[in-house]
Amino acid sequence: MGPFNRLFGKKKASDLDQKQSAVASFMNGAETLWVGLQDARWSGRNYKSLAEEGYRKNVITHRAVRILSESAASVPLQLFRGDQKLTHHPLLDLLNRPNPTQGRGLFFETVYAYLNIAGNSYVEMVLGADGRPLELYALRPDRIKVIPGSSGWPKAYVYGVSGREHQFSVDPVTGKSTILHLKNFHPTDDYYGLSPLEAAAYSIDVHNAASSWNKALLDNSARPSGALVFEPKEGNAVLSSEQFERLKQEMEENFQGSRNARRPLLLEGGLKWQQMAFSPADMDFINAKHVSAREIALAFGVPPMILSIPGDNTYSNYVEANRALWRMTLLPMMDKIMSSLNFWLTPYFGDDLRLDYDIDSIPALSSDRQALWQRIGDADFLTINEKRAVVGLGALTDGDRIGNP
Repeated sequence: MGPFNRLFGKKKASDLDQKQSAVASFMNGAETLWVGLQDARWSGRNYKSLAEEGYRKNVITHRAVRILSESAASVPLQLFRGDQKLTHHPLLDLLNRPNPTQGRGLFFETVYAYLNIAGNSYVEMVLGADGRPLELYALRPDRIKVIPGSSGWPKAYVYGVSGREHQFSVDPVTGKSTILHLKNFHPTDDYYGLSPLEAAAYSIDVHNAASSWNKALLDNSARPSGALVFEPKEGNAVLSSEQFERLKQEMEENFQGSRNARRPLLLEGGLKWQQMAFSPADMDFINAKHVSAREIALAFGVPPMILSIPGDNTYSNYVEANRALWRMTLLPMMDKIMSSLNFWLTPYFGDDLRLDYDIDSIPALSSDRQALWQRIGDADFLTINEKRAVVGLGALTDGDRIGNP
């Protein structure tokens, strides 16, 4: 169905019941909802501020989130039934095309990005008439509120936009819902996750302030940070109004702005320059900015070398830093997502199915995988099937013997 037919054509009632997102019916005009939208409960934090100051205005945070979300979303998914790898299955079709507007890469990139910006990520499942999921949607975290329940599970998830709300119920016994809530660990909140942006908030403020100060310095680079002191040798002890206005005009026209950078200041008539602020060298400006950038990268688990932050020698080369990024940050994050999908989504298609990512397709880990194969291949005390099990392959009919396949 073409996009215009889908948007404006006639649809059967059954199609709308099966395929339409529960929150899609009141999404018209959602682009203007930043103004006047009440914030969800954020335990003293504000999603809009985190997204605006942390992600939109800070280049280090922006790049760190992009690296994490795009890298994790680029890894292909695999589906297994026992040891058998399935190449065609309705679950794979759903994940490859979660909804009409997103493919697998963009959908998972959104899920991972929300998790790293807000500390929470929500996925809505749309069920068909047969009870199986037909579509998946990543919902904006600031529009979701968790309603606590007496059993310890959330009682419901409420999606609110433009003064309208839709409630997603939660089974009080199993905790299952058509909403999957992915979250980071939070030590003081039972229902919401902790955003890396909040942990890096002080460093982000310092980095943003340094960038703003640097911009102001460029705009007013020749405007001295000090005061002109009038010390008359004789006559009046103060400047006349005409003298003051003329001096003020000359300072604004000839010694302010980037076009007047490094222009010398000539003083006469008892005027004396007095320094009132530290110079960038005194403040160790550049080093302070790099320290803040490294702290931001640390909060996200991204090696500073990956972000081209100078002064970090933790890893001897880029390849080693990239491997550490995958081992220490990306794989644990992807494991969290896969285990949640296997609990929440996979059982709708069969209890014997297991969803996983294809670790062999990650170029940064190819050397680790090659070393593992070499060690297992040289282990002459293992059977063929034991070797295959170690590297994640299924058993062979005649594999219970010592030797090579």
